[in-house]
Amino acid sequence: MNHYTTVLFDLDGTLTDPKVGITSSVAYALKSFGIAVEDLDSLRPFIGPPLKESFMVYYGFSDEQASEAVSKYREYFSVTGIFENEVYEGIPELLSALKCAGRRVILATSKPKIYAEQILEHFGLAKYFDYVAGSELDGTRVKKAEVIDYALAQVGIADRSCAVMVGDRLHDILGAKETGLPSIGVLYGYGNRPELETAGADRIAADVAELERLLLQS
Repeated sequence: MNHYTTVLFDLDGTLTDPKVGITSSVAYALKSFGIAVEDLDSLRPFIGPPLKESFMVYYGFSDEQASEAVSKYREYFSVTGIFENEVYEGIPELLSALKCAGRRVILATSKPKIYAEQILEHFGLAKYFDYVAGSELDGTRVKKAEVIDYALAQVGIADRSCAVMVGDRLHDILGAKETGLPSIGVLYGYGNRPELETAGADRIAADVAELERLLLQS
């Protein structure tokens, strides 16, 4: 797969493990609706998919309620939850190797761009990225296909056969397929092999070392 000159990465569950920050922020939002969550691990499904959609799917919120929940979520996340996060082992080295090999590296996340940029800066990863694409705080561009399309347009990539999307959830894989990109699913995040295979991942990497081999092997 070393003919891919552009690599698009998901953020949550692919570059960093955001479990504590995201689940704590969701619990904070749910508390404002009178819903107490004792086990934060029960909120793991919120990691990856668009946030508003998850409140509607997992708690049956109306569109209006889900929007309010997202606002409450951000009260906690923007101050505290954003940094309750950690970079997966081997990721800085992988990103450095890609840049040394002349690859173009892009972030394509459904998380608001303003938060994604803060996270990359905080963990010293921003220097590896040629472009950061995310959603807007007003809800614009939350679907992964929209983010991917936007990112490729912004950096002027017309030949999509030279780009690949890397992510841990079905939304990453489906977004890649919808936009005509091949994809690599990773198993160290929050998806699993059946999810990624069903979504149609072209390749699956068990860990960061295998992902590096898939992207850089000669």
